[in-house]
Amino acid sequence: MINTKTEDIYAKVKKYAQDYNMISDRDVILTGVSGGADSVCLLVILSQLSKEIKFDLIAVHVHHGIREDADEDAVYVEELCKKLDIPFFLKKVDMAGYAKEMGLSPEEAGRKLRYQAFESVIEEVFEANRADGKSKEHYKIAVAHNNNDRAETMLFNLFRGSGLRGLGSIRPVRDNIIRPLLCLERAEIEAYLNQRKIAYCIDSTNEDDTYTRNKIRHHILPFAEEQICNNVTAHISDAAEVLAQTEDFIQKQSRLAYERCVIRDAEEIILDVNIFHEEEPFIQRMILLHCMEKLTPHRKDITKEHIAALIELSSKDGSKELFLPYGLTAYKEYDRLVISEKLKNTVDNTQDLKEYPSIPISVPGEVKIEGLGILEFKYLKKEEFFYKKGEIIPEKRYTKWFDCDKITKVIVLRTREAGDYLTIDSALRKKSVKEYMINEKIPKRQRDSLYLLADGAHILWIPGYRISQYYKVDESTKCILQVQLKENDNG
Repeated sequence: MINTKTEDIYAKVKKYAQDYNMISDRDVILTGVSGGADSVCLLVILSQLSKEIKFDLIAVHVHHGIREDADEDAVYVEELCKKLDIPFFLKKVDMAGYAKEMGLSPEEAGRKLRYQAFESVIEEVFEANRADGKSKEHYKIAVAHNNNDRAETMLFNLFRGSGLRGLGSIRPVRDNIIRPLLCLERAEIEAYLNQRKIAYCIDSTNEDDTYTRNKIRHHILPFAEEQICNNVTAHISDAAEVLAQTEDFIQKQSRLAYERCVIRDAEEIILDVNIFHEEEPFIQRMILLHCMEKLTPHRKDITKEHIAALIELSSKDGSKELFLPYGLTAYKEYDRLVISEKLKNTVDNTQDLKEYPSIPISVPGEVKIEGLGILEFKYLKKEEFFYKKGEIIPEKRYTKWFDCDKITKVIVLRTREAGDYLTIDSALRKKSVKEYMINEKIPKRQRDSLYLLADGAHILWIPGYRISQYYKVDESTKCILQVQLKENDNG
């Protein structure tokens, strides 16, 4: 039974914030206020709480520029802040343009822009108030995620094949971000506002099933609630909390294991392979992820295939080498596994292959091939591809399209190896790369320096020549990998 008494809801949020040490005296809390029920509830509760705990409260409204009624929302939030005597900042962004420019979904683009807006306000307020003696650590961002959001996010991550971290879903506290309403369900929030006769805005995009999260919200969770069990949202959220705590415990244990294995931890990381192999397989994977996180600020392009390749490398005899995203390289040397920044990235995720001819590809991303040009990699949805290209798939020498679902390994750019082959016709007959190069009369002195786009031993494309028939886009294709040699695209 959901508790709807406003005083009880306030007490619940206050206790939750205290349990997770979200707010302290002298803090400066920036809260994002869209005008919707969740953010308005958060603003009102924080305003009341600031009278008990002495912290400064600032409201930030991000205008995404995509809805006709967005101006009205901004006006409403500004007026509400005036009534509550809370400083108000309006930040206007071009979400659609940013999403297109960065190749992001509207949801991801909006999230990034919101946090950029929060950080810009923090800088502005901090610079204007240096005399108050507060450090940047006093500045926090409060966002209005609730219990339902946590359940929806867990399912979303589960469907995408996320690991333990993703299944832990939304955390109460992450860095300088706090979520005081994570203890409330959406029905409690709306009841709190209705009983206090506080109006809020309705975001029409929340009803749009184009967004994956809305499909989960409108169809999957209601079905589970009606057909499987009551309180399913609370149960899923509770499970996310347990998984988050589990992930924290495993992280702690894996860091202890890392300390046992590590010989050196600086520009390069050196692990004792013998001690490493004594750890459980799951902990081994966590140790290697920890290594990667220490050497690069990014993690999303570090896949299970990369980790599996590192574990395989650690078990091989002799000296072997492996090339990884972000210019990292790993090699086995006697009883040591070394991971280092031997390759240097250029800007915009561009990787230079002048010295290192074999590297896994990150998508989206670019790879510079000395003497040939820059290869650009990006994903297209099938409808985007056919919308742009019509029903005829064009033949362009330096732009190619591949069926992503047929790619089974981490694709790499490398020079040829023994056993490499292409499929040459609709019957998927194979021809070795060596035989193909001879038939094409490619000079022998050039064959070992040509770069190949490879899926294991199966070659997707020899840039400047042909692609493998097996990977061609057809009517059953769902996701497309576009590869363009930009400097040599002559049509």
